[in-house]
Amino acid sequence: MGRTILLVDDDAAVLDALNECLRPAYATRIATDGARGIELALREPQPDLILLDIELPDMTGYSVCAALKKDVRTQPIPVMFLSSHTNVEDVTTGLELGAVDYITKPVAPPILLARVQTHLRLREARDLLQDQNAHLEMLVQRRTRDLEARTLELQRNQDLTIVALGSIAETRDNETGNHIYRTSAYVEAMARRLAARPQWHGRMNAAEWELIWKSAPLHDIGKVGIPDHILMKPGRLTPEEFEVMKRHAILGRDAIRSAETRVHTEDSFLRVASEIAFGHHERWDGSGYPRGIAGDDIPLAARLMALADVYDALISRRVYKPALPHATAVDMIRDGRGSHFDPEVTDIFLELTDEFDAIASRFADSAPES
Repeated sequence: MGRTILLVDDDAAVLDALNECLRPAYATRIATDGARGIELALREPQPDLILLDIELPDMTGYSVCAALKKDVRTQPIPVMFLSSHTNVEDVTTGLELGAVDYITKPVAPPILLARVQTHLRLREARDLLQDQNAHLEMLVQRRTRDLEARTLELQRNQDLTIVALGSIAETRDNETGNHIYRTSAYVEAMARRLAARPQWHGRMNAAEWELIWKSAPLHDIGKVGIPDHILMKPGRLTPEEFEVMKRHAILGRDAIRSAETRVHTEDSFLRVASEIAFGHHERWDGSGYPRGIAGDDIPLAARLMALADVYDALISRRVYKPALPHATAVDMIRDGRGSHFDPEVTDIFLELTDEFDAIASRFADSAPES
């Protein structure tokens, strides 16, 4: 029982049910009001996850969550809300306060265990990412004779960590398959071709270009903060649900920035990942989200990711649409030149359509079982 979960709820029956579900795998602590919950969250060893009821006798769960997120000692602890009532407004409020998930009571044990495991794995991966980045900065300062060999090793670990984090987000979406591998390959192909153009010579070095495609797997990391009933909905989202879904761009940026802040650096390999996570749904004409910025105000990495992401969505099957043929997707991307997509990036794509088709085949998803 290496992991500890703090349960904050004033309903004895609910606490008994949560304990029965979690105790075989985790240690638990129990608080029946908000003040006690905050006290236990500060007690060493601190909990690895908090399950927090919204309706408590002394204060709301929202107030407890806000207090936890304002305190640097408890801010990193993931908070999952529990409630007998759920609507989009409640979910949005919880996410804006920093919660990572929202579970409706009565809780189904298999769902609870799966989502608890997901968020514990995410925290482990985030901590690993921070440790790797801090270690890299330390090695640079030391400038030891074996710096080059160690840096190469850290680079491999960094790449593995990025892919691992991206994969965590993908595991919550059963339709994405090999999406992160295809989109990373699309971005690499476009970035390499763009870097070879004379007008781009000297504007970025080789390492900066490489960061773009190596950061691509984190573009949808914010989806780990989107509730399952929206992320996994078997059909099109309502306008209200889509507003919640759109928050994954902000959640992704905030998660990556938090990792940078905790290791006291704003110039790490995560900078490009943050730009991609936050900006890959912006459009060249300013009609995208979350900021509605346009043209060159959108970081280049996000502009490349935007085209790669849309192309892959077009050629992939979804519950609400069939996969489109490669040629149809190419025509739709061409039609989006100068409106949805950067004209120069679109032109690069049109030079690489055969390579895109080959990448899609190489990383094709397994056929669904009948």
